[in-house]
Amino acid sequence: MDAEALAELHVATWRETYGHLLPPGFLSAAYVEGRRQMWEQVLAASRDDVVVRVAETSDGLVGFAWSGPTIEPVAGDDGRSRQLYALYVRVAHHGTGLGQRLLDEALGDGPAVLWVVRDNPRAVAFYRRNGFVPDGTEEIDPATPAMVEVRMRRPAGS
Repeated sequence: MDAEALAELHVATWRETYGHLLPPGFLSAAYVEGRRQMWEQVLAASRDDVVVRVAETSDGLVGFAWSGPTIEPVAGDDGRSRQLYALYVRVAHHGTGLGQRLLDEALGDGPAVLWVVRDNPRAVAFYRRNGFVPDGTEEIDPATPAMVEVRMRRPAGS
């Protein structure tokens, strides 16, 4: 996998999905470079408990999913949960099943946790169809105050 291509896809999907919620200039060249560096580190780490999957068509990379161990403790978790760190598909490929395949490959069907932007009804509905429910925890990043994130959990056996 190519860190630069993943970074470009990551930024492109954010532009498509959250462009209307991001402050002007947020997706700057420095941000793009930060994503490239992040992906270089993720891909170089090559950990057994971290999964990165990509969807590619003749157009190039069009989606990705990234998961691993939960980042913060979650009340009631028995330690088996995985966390979906990111799942994005280019808008032109929404509704094709790519997102579902990426989610399935990244998480399987076990217990999991994720964060989703509250004002992204398409993603919230997608996760609900996959057994995730909001657990009441919300977070606001000061750099993106219009993007309130909601934590969703999928219990074992969902």
